[in-house]
Amino acid sequence: MTRSKFHGEIYGMGTSSGTRIVVGNWTRSPLGTFTDVMVEFENSHRLLLAPDDAVREFVSATYTFDETVITSVTFERLPDGSRKVQAGRLDLRIHTGRITPLGVLLKLVPTTISTAPWFCTLTDPIARVALRGVRTRGSAGGGRREYYGAHTQYRVTAVEASWDGKNLGSLTRVTPPVRFGFGSTPQAPSVTYITTTIDD
Repeated sequence: MTRSKFHGEIYGMGTSSGTRIVVGNWTRSPLGTFTDVMVEFENSHRLLLAPDDAVREFVSATYTFDETVITSVTFERLPDGSRKVQAGRLDLRIHTGRITPLGVLLKLVPTTISTAPWFCTLTDPIARVALRGVRTRGSAGGGRREYYGAHTQYRVTAVEASWDGKNLGSLTRVTPPVRFGFGSTPQAPSVTYITTTIDD
């Protein structure tokens, strides 16, 4: 068995156009530092925007997409605290707010415990009930097992999003849930600081 760990943050948000967007910004991983973006449009078309072949191959072997595109993907923290993401035809500016009640609870758990696969297995039934569509462990593509160990969580309070220059609308909940893998991001727009463990 090969075990890979990805340390970073996941942003999940919906827009009033019906588009749902998931941004993964990874600061430490077997693939180095990178950002990838998953988009599910209002017509249910699932798209991966990846910065290179290695990221596309790994992510598309773990999740399911109707289309994958290699393009420049940049992630920038701006002085006002917002995040700017540019990925091909997609432009995003994400505004975050206070820590969520779940984030407060997660901070109470030592990181060595919250990121352990056994703990993710223990919390999965709770996550299914408390956060509709969310899973903390499951079967990924190619026979892989995946575990989501969250450290903390903050609200996403606003988003400015456009595709090919067309405004995607205002911030909404992530509903219906995205269908890239065995679980979705929380319905309430948020950024979750996380360690993802994948056993191959």
